Amino acid sequence: MSLTTDDVRHVARLARLALTDGEVEELRGELSAILAHVEQVREVATPDVPPTSHPYPLVNVLRADEPRPSLPPDEAVSTAPEAEDGRFRVPRMSHSEG
Repeated sequence: MSLTTDDVRHVARLARLALTDGEVEELRGELSAILAHVEQVREVATPDVPPTSHPYPLVNVLRADEPRPSLPPDEAVSTAPEAEDGRFRVPRMSHSEG
């Protein structure tokens, strides 16, 4: 399918793009090529092929979420720059309403 310059200008207007005459001509060729590829895909697409988002079935590759013991608090904060009462000490965050 070959687009006209008027087709490209119409699409540009819908997209709120200001194009120069040179850009319109360049995009006319590029958009025409894209539409030609879409037509090729449309020719090979058959109604008995279900639509897919990925060519291979996807499975969850994460490990199972199983409870297990965690670090004791004193060991967890042992490398912290600052700790207090078994907790990480961090700078106070102020909340300002705006």
